Amino acid sequence: MVGQLILGLTILVGLHELGHMLTAKWFGMRVEKYAIGFPPKILSKQIGETEYMIGAIPLGGFVKISGMIDESLDTANLNAEPEPYEFRAKPAWQRLIVMMGGIIVNVITGIVIFILLTYKYGEEYLPAKEAKYGIVPNKLGKSMGFREGDQVVKINGQSFTEFDDIFEPEVLLDNNSTYTVLRNNQEVTIPIPGNFMDQLADNTKSSFIDIRMPFTIGEVVPKSPAAKAGLESGDKLVTVNGQSVMFFHELQAALLKSKSKTVPVVVDRGGKNRTLQVAIDEDGKIGFKPKPALNFANRQYSLVEAVPEGTKEAFSIITNQLRGFGKIFSGEASASKSVGGPIMIAQTFGGTFSWLKFWTITGMLSMVLAFMNFLPIPALDGGHVMFLTYEMISGQKPSDKFLENAQKVGMVLLLGLMAFAIGNDVFKLFS
Repeated sequence: MVGQLILGLTILVGLHELGHMLTAKWFGMRVEKYAIGFPPKILSKQIGETEYMIGAIPLGGFVKISGMIDESLDTANLNAEPEPYEFRAKPAWQRLIVMMGGIIVNVITGIVIFILLTYKYGEEYLPAKEAKYGIVPNKLGKSMGFREGDQVVKINGQSFTEFDDIFEPEVLLDNNSTYTVLRNNQEVTIPIPGNFMDQLADNTKSSFIDIRMPFTIGEVVPKSPAAKAGLESGDKLVTVNGQSVMFFHELQAALLKSKSKTVPVVVDRGGKNRTLQVAIDEDGKIGFKPKPALNFANRQYSLVEAVPEGTKEAFSIITNQLRGFGKIFSGEASASKSVGGPIMIAQTFGGTFSWLKFWTITGMLSMVLAFMNFLPIPALDGGHVMFLTYEMISGQKPSDKFLENAQKVGMVLLLGLMAFAIGNDVFKLFS
């Protein structure tokens, strides 16, 4: 886990800082230092005007550009007239590009990773005929007329090939769209309401129906209640506190019913039933990833076809980040449960190495790093972008003293957030 974390962060931080360095050199700025990791110094080499350094703390990096007020807070020479090679001597639009350089490189990196993953591994999907266990409607789906176990067999009177065709925008937006379901061996027609998009926008769920999914235990999260109880990958859950759990939604309901309790869980392991005592947490979770017991298919893409698909996948990471932040700020999600640091990231990589998983997580982290750095917080790239944008619009540059103080405030905020994230990781690790 630690090795994958360090490798992933080294790649992403190195590319991010490379984006700053190359754009700075392109505009004739002097780059004093390019560092991956924070001091103490492990290795360094002076090449021309720039010192290239590897630090012992692999949780970030930095580029030191002459005449720039950054996290180093080096303001010793700012009282003198700016030299032509200094950051502060360059036009605002050039300084803006330099500050955006790292973010742009991370976005490009994330997009390229997902394009190549899409090209190599394709896209997994569920054929409509494999959804033989039917669907599970939420409150909105029930109001439309769906019932648990319904099997959707037609859309607008026509058969379809993929389960996700049910959610195509042209179907949902059409005024006369209908679904045909098989219920108790009889076909039932369910129309889509005229105000359906308004209802869907108000719905707390992402959709209105989900697949009824049999499953087995997939990856077990280290130190989780599932791991402590002895659940193993490949186990098939039979009952939770006496309640049958053939499908994943049944498991979710059973866990919520017994949250914050230790209950007997019967698992089928190699054809033999075993009873384990599992402590369910306060959110009704035990810590594992389900492995669907359905026959998914795979769609392959040419390199040209993979470009839009991979790009869409990459930007969906940022969309999810925005939704996550929205839920935290609205109080729908707890920051202590949603925010994680390096330990959580390492656990996400897992204890075994898989090229697909490693590059998928690295691609996600690249997009997250771009998003986080774009936040308008002093000491982050987004803070510099905010002040430079103000300068370009107003024609007035904030004073060096103001920028220095803003940088100090930003550093305090970032250190506080980092301490919170790492402390939260440690608390979860030992709780």
